Amino acid sequence: QLLAIRQLKNYVSAKTRQVGSNTSSLMKVKWKGKDLFELVCRTLGLRETWFFGLQYNVKDTVAWLKMDKKVLDQDVPKEEPIVLNFLAKFYPENAEEELVQDITQHLFFLQVKKKILEEEVYCPPEASVLLASYAVQAKYGDYDPSVHKPGFLAQEELLPKRVINLYQMTAEMWEERITACYAEHRGRTRDEAEMEYLKIAQDLEMYGVNYFFIRNKKGTDLLLGVDALGLHIYDPENKLTPKISFPWNEIRNISYSDKEFAIKPLDKKADVFKFNSSKLRVNKLILQLCIGNHDLFMRRHRVDSLEVQQMKAQAREEKARKQMERQRLEREKHLREEAERARDELERRLIQLQDEAHMANEALLRSEETADLLAEKAQIAEEEAKLLAQKAAEAEQEIQRIKVTAIRSEEEKRLIEQKMLETEMLALKMAEESERRAKEADQLKQDLQEARESERRAKYKLLEITSKSPYSAASLSPSALPPDLSFSTENLSFDFKDTDMKRLSMEIEKEKVEYMEKSKHLQEQLNELKTEIESLKLKERETPLDILHNENTERGTSKQSNFKKVSFPLEFGLRALSIAWIHMWILPTSTHPERKVLLM
Repeated sequence: QLLAIRQLKNYVSAKTRQVGSNTSSLMKVKWKGKDLFELVCRTLGLRETWFFGLQYNVKDTVAWLKMDKKVLDQDVPKEEPIVLNFLAKFYPENAEEELVQDITQHLFFLQVKKKILEEEVYCPPEASVLLASYAVQAKYGDYDPSVHKPGFLAQEELLPKRVINLYQMTAEMWEERITACYAEHRGRTRDEAEMEYLKIAQDLEMYGVNYFFIRNKKGTDLLLGVDALGLHIYDPENKLTPKISFPWNEIRNISYSDKEFAIKPLDKKADVFKFNSSKLRVNKLILQLCIGNHDLFMRRHRVDSLEVQQMKAQAREEKARKQMERQRLEREKHLREEAERARDELERRLIQLQDEAHMANEALLRSEETADLLAEKAQIAEEEAKLLAQKAAEAEQEIQRIKVTAIRSEEEKRLIEQKMLETEMLALKMAEESERRAKEADQLKQDLQEARESERRAKYKLLEITSKSPYSAASLSPSALPPDLSFSTENLSFDFKDTDMKRLSMEIEKEKVEYMEKSKHLQEQLNELKTEIESLKLKERETPLDILHNENTERGTSKQSNFKKVSFPLEFGLRALSIAWIHMWILPTSTHPERKVLLM
């Protein structure tokens, strides 16, 4: 049967050619068409023979081999070899219900697929893609990405050329869409995929329809369509939508007489539809198809014959057997896949264990190397420990030395603080002395002003006296003069005060010299103190103000250099008295009394 299925791809042409090549033997035995047809059916194992026939070409039309006539008595081509095509002559109304044998289904699948690809049957683009996916499922089985890689359909003819030319799509794009549908059919057997193909194809408008050119009684050109449902009248330009249809259950009689057909409906009131064809051969073919399709229609609506019932029972049994076989194969396949997965897992585990053993061996070698290195490091560490112990002893000695030095530094620091305190006390005393001197200078300045005023008045009186007559002056007695003209008294007082001023000036100059010597001594003490404590200063603890002060000192700037009038507060806790301030404001007070006033 499998061999026959392969031969059916060419519609059993190989068998018919073989029969044609033996024409001489046929002539001897006088075979009829039925004999040849049954030979082919037996070869194929086909029992649903009522759907099929042997077709041959004659002139510009086709004909079917008559069963009751001898083969060579019919108008078959006489050239050798004689080519007869084993084809479906009649189509089922419902393929799933009427087709029993798998071989029958497969023959219909091949014929319908061929007609669709050759565009004898119109198929929309979307239905073409779906039908192509079922055809691929029937041929290749379940989709497997590892096997069915892109390009595996490149040599397959799956779509009508009309559909391919209708869209701007490459072959790869079509294959991608067909494969997407094909992947969804997983689990369907070849028979199931072919049946799905036929179930979709039987809904196409031109499925199973045989078209013939006819004329009605008015001479209008029309198309007659004969199929499993009835007779249909079409416009020659439209083979999809019939203008009128006559279902088989509504036809009472079809008569043929002298090239004219008459369709008589069951409804006696309805008009009889008459048409004719100019070719006698075509009229006979129409009559054959009408009779055969009507017989099949009546057969569908009758109880199945004993033969058909046996066939259906056998088909059910065969289907159940195949189902069980498929389930068994699925189980075996599943078990095989499980075993393969387990084997792969074991192999993977073995490789993993080998890798782990290799890694462990390498780790062991590394551990041995590490142990050797650690031994060397331990020896080095021991030597380093000895060196560290020696350094620790040296460090301990250094710490003791530093402690001793620190004790000395504390004593020196205490002495420096004491010197600083003494210096501050000396600065405070000098400030008090400066204040006292300032007060004395103010008092002397006041006395000087009074002396100068007395001198001015005396000079004024003397000028007045010398400007008068000398005679009047001699005749007057001292008691008779005005009080403000006592010349000798005022003159004596003036001389006395001028003498005091000179003495005071000398004393101030002397004190100035002493004060400058004391200030110089104080400056030297402060510089010495600064030098001593500078080595003990912690730079990291300097505040921002300390840093600013140091910068101002280095630049020679101070608060007094920016302002002319400042106060000079001196407190007991002052530790950083600048000798420059004393030199600027205290020393000049002897020669410039006004500076001393400002200092106060």
